[in-house]
Amino acid sequence: MATCETCGNEYDKTFTVTRGERTATFDSFECAAQAMAPQCAHCGCRILGHGIEAEDTMYCCAHCARQEGHNKAADRVGA
Repeated sequence: MATCETCGNEYDKTFTVTRGERTATFDSFECAAQAMAPQCAHCGCRILGHGIEAEDTMYCCAHCARQEGHNKAADRVGA
C-alpha cells in the first residue's frame, strides 16, 4: 500500500500524478487537486479547468484576470 501525500491515508488504490518535474501519489482526485492544481493569482481558488493565462499568470476566470488589470480578458468571444 502507498500513502497519499496530501492526507497521509494508506490506501491500496493510490495513483500518481506528474505535473512538470513533480510526481506525487494520492488516494483521491480531491487530494491531487489540492496539491497539484494551480491557484488563481487573484482569488486563490484551485484552477480545475483551463483557466485564463495573462502575462504568464494563471487566473480561474476572466473576472479575476480583469481585477488584476488585464482589461481585455473575456469569458466569451464576440458580443
